[in-house]
Amino acid sequence: MTQLLTKSKYLAGLECSRHLWSLLHDKEKIPEPTIAEKFLMDQGIAIGKLATQLFSNGINLTNLSFYDNIAQSKKAIKEKRPIFEAGFIFDNCFSRADILMPTDDVWDIIEVKASTSLKEANIHDVSFQKYCYEGAGLKIRNCYILHLNKDYIRNGQINMKELFTQTDITLEVDALMIDIQDRIESLVKVINLDNPPKIHTDHKCNGPNNCPLKDCWDFLPEHHVFQLYRIGKKGLELFENGVQAIRDIPEDCILNDKQNIQRTCDIERKVYINKTEIRKFLDGLKYPLYFLDFETFSTAVPKFDGLKPYSHVPFQFSLHIIKEQGQVPEHYEFLYEGKDDPRREFSKALKAALGNTGSIITYYQSFESSRLKDLAEAFPEYKQWVEDLMPRLVDLILPFRNFSYYNPIQKGSASLKNVLPALTGKGYEGMAIADGSTASVEFFNMTYNGGKDVRKALLTYCELDTMAEIMIIDKLSMLIKE
Repeated sequence: MTQLLTKSKYLAGLECSRHLWSLLHDKEKIPEPTIAEKFLMDQGIAIGKLATQLFSNGINLTNLSFYDNIAQSKKAIKEKRPIFEAGFIFDNCFSRADILMPTDDVWDIIEVKASTSLKEANIHDVSFQKYCYEGAGLKIRNCYILHLNKDYIRNGQINMKELFTQTDITLEVDALMIDIQDRIESLVKVINLDNPPKIHTDHKCNGPNNCPLKDCWDFLPEHHVFQLYRIGKKGLELFENGVQAIRDIPEDCILNDKQNIQRTCDIERKVYINKTEIRKFLDGLKYPLYFLDFETFSTAVPKFDGLKPYSHVPFQFSLHIIKEQGQVPEHYEFLYEGKDDPRREFSKALKAALGNTGSIITYYQSFESSRLKDLAEAFPEYKQWVEDLMPRLVDLILPFRNFSYYNPIQKGSASLKNVLPALTGKGYEGMAIADGSTASVEFFNMTYNGGKDVRKALLTYCELDTMAEIMIIDKLSMLIKE
């Protein structure tokens, strides 16, 4: 029996035919979404519901069962009113439209997205919808993407008309309609295969990086070519030419300096240390040392005045201070306890904790500096303070991003979660909250959705981030003395 090709499966198939096959035949190989991914999904659903408020007298078919939705969609078409989630089947293809908008005897497709910009996948999305609707007998006039306005700033109640912006994609969709039948037939063949298709590293494939399948690339060696720093499509070329392990890359293959360090470290099973560059970095640090880390949350719809869609709202920081070399670090922390906007209290607490001199060490400085600039813009009384802080910020990622230190354990990554165990053997395993995305969602749910109390876990996680910075500095100091 031929499987039904839905819009979501069509889009998955365009990205990876193996992913499409697994969605239908081997679902257990697809990981459950993380708490952060679920949060984003919920944001998307909420935006879809919110957008319907822009259309009066609409017919809502959202919560109907599959067969009831199809039956009611056929009836709703006759009423010539906006329809939300109308579903139609054509030639074993099924799609629901976020909004079908009537204009005389023709219809416009309006697809709602929680993003702030148009993506290529959005056009493929709507082209599949148009294929289904026209095949089912509807006349489609224009196609639109209704997405969030990245420049919208909340001021009081949400202004629905300003929150959203509409982009006409009719011409782009029509261009895809030319050969959509061929794409659909190809994907229908895939979903009817008895066994998963082979891996095809086409222009959509990024190798194992962000692959949605658990075991698609599990045959690769521990240190494989896709881990090479910024290797991009060259990794796919090496793989296609039969090279999987970094140590097996031919000597005549042109790599950049950082990639060459990786290859040498893997072949010789050693750690690379450039003591001169590490010493130069450490000599630039000025006491007292402030080890700083922020946690933030963001929402599609701005939650407070002065915010844009997906603006970062800082709600927590950890700060370790070492006043003089050799002294025990002092720890300061802040975690917002109210139900309103945490930014002003955050700013006040951070200003009180940070002195006027000394290096402020962060990991991936651009994030913290951007958040500080956001605060200065939101609260002008902190503008001069933030400007004075900027020259003091030091990015601890630099020795690792520049490959002044590299351990194969890092697997090409300079992230804190990879560098800490490579240098110290310690990591984040076993923690109730072990990453920033989870921290963000857990705080938001606790504070604004009546979720479980995760304060202790949040404080423990954020404190480890700044302790990790101290441990890394200590280890680097030891290495240059050896």
